Amino acid sequence: MKKLLLLTCLITVMIATQAQDKKAKVPYDEALAKKLGADNYGMKMYVLVILKSGSNTTETKAKTDSLFAGHMVTIGKMVEAQKLIVAGPMGKNDKNYRGIFVLNTKSIEEAKQLLESDPAIKAKLLEPELYNWYGSAALAEYLPFHDKIQKNSF
Repeated sequence: MKKLLLLTCLITVMIATQAQDKKAKVPYDEALAKKLGADNYGMKMYVLVILKSGSNTTETKAKTDSLFAGHMVTIGKMVEAQKLIVAGPMGKNDKNYRGIFVLNTKSIEEAKQLLESDPAIKAKLLEPELYNWYGSAALAEYLPFHDKIQKNSF
């Protein structure tokens, strides 16, 4: 009898623990999903750009600095146009990868046209590799928060 009582208590504790582990489902926001272009899973297609070191290795430091300053201006313009969702440099690696973009574009062709305005890409200091990528449609929603935690800007 004691074993049965102990087993019953153990099962009750396990069920209670599982019930606490389950999160309450956040209500679906149809208007937000539509605004962000989300599918039924809350996802959408983006274009992932991996920026590699380009073939141009002969520019002067002053020219390279100028081209990369233009690269940063282009990044700002793409953010303002809501086309650039994520950007950042990569750490040292053996593949010559320099950074990534996640672009909010309908196609790789649209992404290529957007990247044509980047002076570092035009000058072949950077070479883009483009891929379709399926990610959360809410990804762009983090950008306003970044401004609140950014002490310095580029």
